[in-house]
Amino acid sequence: MATNLVGAPGIETIRFRRPVSQQAQGSDAPEVKKFKASRHTGILQDQLRRSQKAPWTPSMSVAFRAYLLVRVLAAMYVNLNDCDEVFNFWEPLHYLDRGHGFQTWETSPVYAIRSWAYIFLHFIPARIPFYLYGPEKRPAFFAVRLVLALVSAFCEAFLYRRIADYVNYRVARYFFFVTLFSAGIWNASVSFLPSSFAMYANAVGFGFFLDHASNKNFRRTMFATLAFATGAIFGWPFSAAVAIPFVFEELYLYGTDKVAPKERLFWRINRWKRMAICAAVAALLFVPVVALDTLFYGKLAIVPWNIVKYNVFPEGERGPELYGTESVYFYLHNLLLNMNVMVPFALASLPALAITYRVEYKRLGDRAGPESSSHYTELAVRLAPMYLWFAIMFTQPHKEERFLYPVYPLIYFNAAVTLYLVRGWMEVAYVKITKSPYRASVAIIFSRFTLSVVTASMIISLSRVLAQWKYYHAPQKAVYHFDQYEIPNILNRTGYVRLPPPPADGRYRIPEKEEDEPRVDYDLIYPFNLTLCLGKEWHRFPGHYLVPDGVRVEWIKSEFDGMLPGHFKPTPRWGGLAARLEGTHSIPHGLNDLNKEETSFYVDVSTCDYLMDSDFPLHPVSTALEPRYAIDSDTWERVYCTSFLDARHSSLLTRALWMPGQRWAAMNEYGDYCLLRHRANMERKEKALTVHKS
Repeated sequence: MATNLVGAPGIETIRFRRPVSQQAQGSDAPEVKKFKASRHTGILQDQLRRSQKAPWTPSMSVAFRAYLLVRVLAAMYVNLNDCDEVFNFWEPLHYLDRGHGFQTWETSPVYAIRSWAYIFLHFIPARIPFYLYGPEKRPAFFAVRLVLALVSAFCEAFLYRRIADYVNYRVARYFFFVTLFSAGIWNASVSFLPSSFAMYANAVGFGFFLDHASNKNFRRTMFATLAFATGAIFGWPFSAAVAIPFVFEELYLYGTDKVAPKERLFWRINRWKRMAICAAVAALLFVPVVALDTLFYGKLAIVPWNIVKYNVFPEGERGPELYGTESVYFYLHNLLLNMNVMVPFALASLPALAITYRVEYKRLGDRAGPESSSHYTELAVRLAPMYLWFAIMFTQPHKEERFLYPVYPLIYFNAAVTLYLVRGWMEVAYVKITKSPYRASVAIIFSRFTLSVVTASMIISLSRVLAQWKYYHAPQKAVYHFDQYEIPNILNRTGYVRLPPPPADGRYRIPEKEEDEPRVDYDLIYPFNLTLCLGKEWHRFPGHYLVPDGVRVEWIKSEFDGMLPGHFKPTPRWGGLAARLEGTHSIPHGLNDLNKEETSFYVDVSTCDYLMDSDFPLHPVSTALEPRYAIDSDTWERVYCTSFLDARHSSLLTRALWMPGQRWAAMNEYGDYCLLRHRANMERKEKALTVHKS
């Protein structure tokens, strides 16, 4: 039988108490502070629901994983749209890796305006698959892209969290979702281009820039300077212009410093001194860049200066204008394609800030005194890099889509800020009409507005991404078929390998075990001395990484009369970097900086074993230099053909975006992108090299 003894006479009890707070313990107790970021310490501050829980924003870890998932998909499926990416970067990397490839005049020691240091950064990722999977080249191509995806995902996630910490949670959330699905960043994130590298670096530099300037914040100054300098020195020197507002703030704006009039001179000396120290440290990045470029070119080469000199101070007839000029509308058109509804928001960011200053200054925090900088000034300086970049690029006659890559994240930042400010105007108007801040705090119209804008941007971007893949992926499909099907079939027909017959229904089935997958030794193709040719489709060649080593790629004459790439001086495949230096030091014959045609780079079409060409049966065009090879069935066999958008004869809207349904597709017209096989040449080679087994 249980007896309750609590409180009984003569019985001692123990009472457990909650921990006493530090305030109750007295001033002698050590004070332990745990930092917790506040949603009301950013440059922009919510005015409704201030006491409620902050809006949901992913952690940096979650954001990084989300970005990485999308960027890995981009690495696998993004088209090679820019021939400059292929010929000036993928091909030199392929030369370092395999000993052959196309060379442009930019990588000639005579001109030296492409950095081997930047290219060499990608050499290790390209070599890793060799040790894991063997000599096949396709894994190397995708390994490089996956590394680019990883770097881009980290830089984007870093910038996103800095926006959340130093600007506003809602602005960060808008930024996260629109950049995650952005059609522009989808392409730029995995492009092997200095402008993409500058985009990564600028995202990190801008992330540090978002912190408040202060004499106590040396870390911000150093890391931002290093990031911006890395993008300019290793990547594209012109991207340094993005850092001008940051430098201006460092030198002239107080930030969070409280500076009395008598201390201003001393304060300014300290700021200039700190900036000079950081710039000097960042300048050390020139040492490895100049050293590597000098090593590969065989002479002193300061490539960043060569790029600036060629583009800004051209001599005589030389200069970027030789490769085409465009109006201002070119960039506006590209921005609308890649960023759709966010473009007007981005362009309106500074005017929107000025309006907010007049109608709702409280959203920018307390008014600053004469001894410190206001949030209004700080935000204006952070919105300025996009405008500065546009002012520089829009006024240049020669325009390329990739020239805007360095500020893609900044464009979305400006757009997200504007969207947030417009939401603030709506809140002010609602309160003024209803006379009830409480009703405004529970209204859903504001969140529905921002959700509709962000969702529209995401859907249109996804439509643009699908359009690019469905309409223009044909060149990569053609070389994939050549590499994975046609080459094995040649070896199978000639007895070098034995492949299982295709299924009766023609559908490919994934083997249950990896070892059951048929393996082909591509070295067996060397005796065939195959030649793959391109004519009018030269600019869509996806690069040697997607073509087997035993196949030589050549040009045939077309209507194009400008400078085409030549071949690097061939070096032994297993010669290593020491052998490659012999080729990079050599001055190639025929390459010039005047965009003048070099006829020695062409071969006769009769020497081609395979040809990649496009044909548009609904609107056929045939000239002496560009006949319709695809319909010459006596000479050429259609090995593989796939649909390719006829952009000239398709609707502007339906060729820019993809939507499901036959009515949408019917507004486009298509042609054929074909891999053609020279009947006579291949019959002769296969007959001569067939293995006869008893």
